[in-house]
Amino acid sequence: MRIVFFLYEGLTTLDVIGPHDVLSRLPGVDAISVSKDGGPVAADTGVLGLTATHALADVAHCDVLVVPGGLAGTFAAMEDPETLDWIRSVASGATWICSVCTGALILGAAGLLDGKRATTHWAAVDLLPAYGAEPVRERVVFDGNVVTGAGVSAGIDFALTLAARIAGDEVAQTIQLGIEYDPRPPFDCGSPAKAPAAVTELAGSLFR
Repeated sequence: MRIVFFLYEGLTTLDVIGPHDVLSRLPGVDAISVSKDGGPVAADTGVLGLTATHALADVAHCDVLVVPGGLAGTFAAMEDPETLDWIRSVASGATWICSVCTGALILGAAGLLDGKRATTHWAAVDLLPAYGAEPVRERVVFDGNVVTGAGVSAGIDFALTLAARIAGDEVAQTIQLGIEYDPRPPFDCGSPAKAPAAVTELAGSLFR
């Protein structure tokens, strides 16, 4: 099984690293990364980066496609015809088409969310209807072979849920234990429904 992680300038690293750390541990998996021209891409923090093992032209097929989110980089990817053509082409033969965070907007721009239930980062979920999607404020959403995860850290939840679909609950649970994913956040404000209004306003301003 080939799992392809699409990388682009301005992505959010955890959107890739979290799912990769889970899905690359599945038995019999070939996990690769692809960017427009191959090689390094800079993250949205301006500090870290990731290096793609392949260019778009090198990869015409995958079983699982994972598209991460980012800040301004997401919108640049959404407006790049070569990127969208490649995503559409690869997705046409994929078993699972997946996104984390605002990566859902890239899938939407490629026409892959039309008529689908989907989620994304809470600050961007209201943009989904513009791409024909039905927004769902859930951590992980499956609609047919399209799987969308909410913001950033939800990528781990998405990956474990998909791992269970692919290889069974026991394998997914073993991966979860292996990476010691036992979250106990210091604050109970991980969603707008829980966070104080001032915190939500401040966090939202980062995405405007």
